[in-house]
Amino acid sequence: VEVDAARHGGVHVASVAPRLTLVMSAATLLGSIDAMGLSLAVVLVALAVALALRPWRQLRGAPIWHPWLACLVLLPWVWAAQRVMPGGVAVQLSGACLMVLMLGWPLAVLSLLPIAALGAWLGGIAWPLALDHLAGNGIVAATLALAIGLATRRWLPQHPFVFILGRGFIVTALAMMGAGTIAAFVHPEPEGTEHANLQQNHRQKNSVEAINTVILVAIKINKKKKKQTTSSHERYL
Repeated sequence: VEVDAARHGGVHVASVAPRLTLVMSAATLLGSIDAMGLSLAVVLVALAVALALRPWRQLRGAPIWHPWLACLVLLPWVWAAQRVMPGGVAVQLSGACLMVLMLGWPLAVLSLLPIAALGAWLGGIAWPLALDHLAGNGIVAATLALAIGLATRRWLPQHPFVFILGRGFIVTALAMMGAGTIAAFVHPEPEGTEHANLQQNHRQKNSVEAINTVILVAIKINKKKKKQTTSSHERYL
């Protein structure tokens, strides 16, 4: 049949299959390049804005050296110890929302770059995936935490309990949820992924991230309250 089709100007099926495979591979590659370019653009824009604000000035005489150095030492190991969920989807903790609370958005963004790089090196993560993690799990989550946190500061009463529960838990959960939604839209899950299990894994990750953040925020505020028992809450808000 193939010989007769070739004689009559027909298309040889065996010659079409490799071409279709090549076209599909090229389309997949272009899609990954576009997504990678978007992640790179997010990282570059955020770094440019953070550098313009010169956050290193707040390190002069400010009591944030210890939390800043702790983030640089501990968080790369957290980023390296990512868990691979069913279907090959990598889910990891971030710490970006906590860094925004402790260090401010500009210094947190600048610190996320060496954290992501060192975490990728320690965990043997490919640099395109590390770039996506830096953009989504890091910068996007930190930016959303800043925006939602400013909204809570504007519209909610300034009270220590509101700060701990709102900024520490709810804002972190919403920021991580938003970052995960954006990442899922930009980087669709691979075929065969069980969406029910994936959603459950993301909910668990967001809950763990929020719980860790609210615990550390509560500990920090409790220490300041003990040191400044006569001060008003505005000093540590």
